[in-house]
Amino acid sequence: MAIKSMTGFGRGEVEHKGRSWSVEVRCVNNRYLDLKVKLPRGYAMLEERVRSMVSTFHLRGRVDLFLSVSGDFSDLQEVKINRVLAAGYRDALQSLAEAFGVPMSVTAEQLATYPDVVVREQKDEDIDSIWPMIEELLNTALQQCDTMRRQEGLTLASDLSSRLKFFEETVTAIEKNIPLLVELRQKNLQERLEKLLGNIGLDPARLAQEVAVIADKTDVTEEIVRLRSHIQQFTLFLDDDGGIGRKLDFLIQEFLREVNTLASKISDASIAHRTVELKSELEKMREQVQNIE
Repeated sequence: MAIKSMTGFGRGEVEHKGRSWSVEVRCVNNRYLDLKVKLPRGYAMLEERVRSMVSTFHLRGRVDLFLSVSGDFSDLQEVKINRVLAAGYRDALQSLAEAFGVPMSVTAEQLATYPDVVVREQKDEDIDSIWPMIEELLNTALQQCDTMRRQEGLTLASDLSSRLKFFEETVTAIEKNIPLLVELRQKNLQERLEKLLGNIGLDPARLAQEVAVIADKTDVTEEIVRLRSHIQQFTLFLDDDGGIGRKLDFLIQEFLREVNTLASKISDASIAHRTVELKSELEKMREQVQNIE
C-alpha cells in the first residue's frame, strides 16, 4: 500500500563554510496544499526553488518549512571607507585649526574613529554556490518527513481495510435478511387480511398484488449492488499510488448516501440497528480519510 498521511516531521542539519544550516518540515492535514516557507534574511531568492522541491513530495496539506543558519559570517563581511566623509572631517578640522590659530595634526587612525568613516557591510550569500548544499539538506528533511508519512499511511490503510471488511460483512448480513423480511411481511399481511375479512375468502390475485408492492418497497438490490461496487473501488484505491484522499472522501459520501436510502426503504428494527452500525463505521472511516493525502 502506498498511501500517505498528511502528518509528518523531518529535519536536516549540515555544517558548511563555518556555518550551521538546518531545515525543519512540519505538515498536517489540509484540503489543499498550503505551503508556508520561512527563510533567513537575505535568502528570499531561494523561495521558488524550495517551493518546487516541496511540491514534489506534497500534493496537499498544511506544510511549514523553516530554513535557518547560524555561525561564522566573517567571509561575508566587507569593510569600506567613506572617502568623501573622511575628507570632509579632515577639511573641517583644518578650518577649525586655522580659525583658532592652532596647529592641526590628524592621523588616519584618528579619522577612522569618526562616525561612518569606516563601515562594515554584510555581503549577500552567493545563492548559486550554496544551493547544492541546501538542496541536499532540503531533500534529507523532506525524505525523513515522507518516511514518517508513509509509515502512518500504512497504519491508516490497515485500519481502513479492517473497517471496510466489517462494513462488507454487515452489508452481506442485511442482504441475507431481506428475503426473510419480505416473507415475514407477507405472512403478517395475510394474517391481518384474514382477521379483517373473517369468513370472506381472500382474493389470491389481490393478495399477490399487495405482496408484490411490499417486495418492491423492500427491494434494495440497487443499493446493495452500488455498495459492493464502492467497496471494490475503495479497496483498489487503498492499493493505488499518489493522492487518493479526495477519492476516498468522495466514496465515503457515496457510501452514506446508499446506506441512508437502504435504511429508508427497510423499516425493520434489526436491520435499522445494522444500518446505524454502518453509519458509525463510515464516520470513523471519514475521520481517518481526512488525514490521507
